[in-house]
Amino acid sequence: MILRPGLTTLADWRAIWQGAVPALDSACRAKVAAGAEAVASILSEGVPVYGINTGFGRLASLRIGEEELATLQRNIVLSHSAGVGPAMPPRVARLMMTLKLASLAQGHSGVRPETLALLEAMLERDLIPEVPVQGSVGASGDLAPLAHMTAAMLGEGRIVCGGVAAPAREVLAAHGLAPATLGPKEGLALLNGTQFSTAYALAGLFEAEVLLRAGLVVGALSTDAARGSDTPFDPRIHAVRRHRGQSEAASALRLLMAGSAIRASHLVGDERVQDPYCLRCQPQVMGAVLDVLRSAARTLEAEAAGVTDNPLIFIDADGRGEALSGGNFHAEPVAFAADTIALALCEIGSISERRIAMLIDPTLSGLPAFLTPRPGLNSGFMLAQVTAAALVAENKQRAAPASVDSIPTSANQEDHVSMAAHGARRLVEMAANTEAVLGIEFLAAAQGCDFHAPLISSPPLEVVRALLRKEVAPLAEDRLFAPDIAAATALIRSGALAATVAPIALPSLD
Repeated sequence: MILRPGLTTLADWRAIWQGAVPALDSACRAKVAAGAEAVASILSEGVPVYGINTGFGRLASLRIGEEELATLQRNIVLSHSAGVGPAMPPRVARLMMTLKLASLAQGHSGVRPETLALLEAMLERDLIPEVPVQGSVGASGDLAPLAHMTAAMLGEGRIVCGGVAAPAREVLAAHGLAPATLGPKEGLALLNGTQFSTAYALAGLFEAEVLLRAGLVVGALSTDAARGSDTPFDPRIHAVRRHRGQSEAASALRLLMAGSAIRASHLVGDERVQDPYCLRCQPQVMGAVLDVLRSAARTLEAEAAGVTDNPLIFIDADGRGEALSGGNFHAEPVAFAADTIALALCEIGSISERRIAMLIDPTLSGLPAFLTPRPGLNSGFMLAQVTAAALVAENKQRAAPASVDSIPTSANQEDHVSMAAHGARRLVEMAANTEAVLGIEFLAAAQGCDFHAPLISSPPLEVVRALLRKEVAPLAEDRLFAPDIAAATALIRSGALAATVAPIALPSLD
């Protein structure tokens, strides 16, 4: 796909997350060259400019001689490659590299075209630097992880290719690429920025979008399994509250349940007056999740299209370049977005677990205890609900806001930081927990509907149930449960539920 620096959309980043190979729009190359020329011009004036001919951070007041400028840029990369912990998943690291490419290609970072070309070539060949995930506090940018990325460009560290990690210099040579020799400012431009945090936040956002849509489908199936009412999804209720997400969630639930024979069977003569909140308040909860995720999406779309290193190069109408030192590397917007995505993932899982608990409780659902035909001899879904509860509890602990924390670094020069990096990094694991919770609910809801035979659910929900039954048989007697959960969770993760209920248009973040 063509990557248009400064004009990228959420859909572009979703496509890259899903595997599209980016290629820079050729229109950006003139700006890149002009930015590099501006750096050379600034250097020729002989005045000290941060990051170009000075030290870094607290050492910014130290002037560096022209003969040592290349060493300066190499040294900052090597010294800042101080990360620890496991390596980034290649899929997230690839997204980080593309974000850096899009930022540098706007011409405000002063990198030369050949340096940019190496990063683009590595993406084209799927050469992914091995980057430890821990070590960034989200200002000045994601220094440690981006330094590891850059070190691989210099032939240092390791690169993953085809799932195998090998010394970077050897991998580059095997693909006909020479390690970079950095010019003035290039090391700082490559390792300064929010691309690590933004990549993880976008990954969490895209996973949350899949889970939101799956949660609506599974929630509708659970409503039918519990013989719940679709009256709470009436559009008039939601129109007067005036929240867009709530109305869209209610509409999706209503369409998913339309035509259900199970629902029709208790329209008259049902002694129950109201359903539990986990059924009745789905539009309010999932709609709020949708609105929060859309807000985070707007923030991350802007961040992904922006330039976040420092200093930045600007060229005036007369062609004169100027380096301006600011703070675009501070990842506070990403930290806030990551915190809200974490809350959304928590709530998708939380209300799902409550529906599981409701379905296995005969007092609330009217179904056999623990959804097994022979309770007592069989425990059915007893421990599956415990697993869901454990996962929800773990997510709650992880959802504490990261953005309110700050520890000064660099001898108090960098005295307020965002903590966006680990705030975003937790999202992928939180999404995995929520996937499993929804997978358990999917099993429980399908099992609950089985007890209403010969009555069936709505046409779209029956297609979804058939999708599950291709992988997992009804639970007639106790059996090893973990494979069933794994199969259902895989369906949740794949996005198959939303695809299966088409043409019902489930909400999206675009």
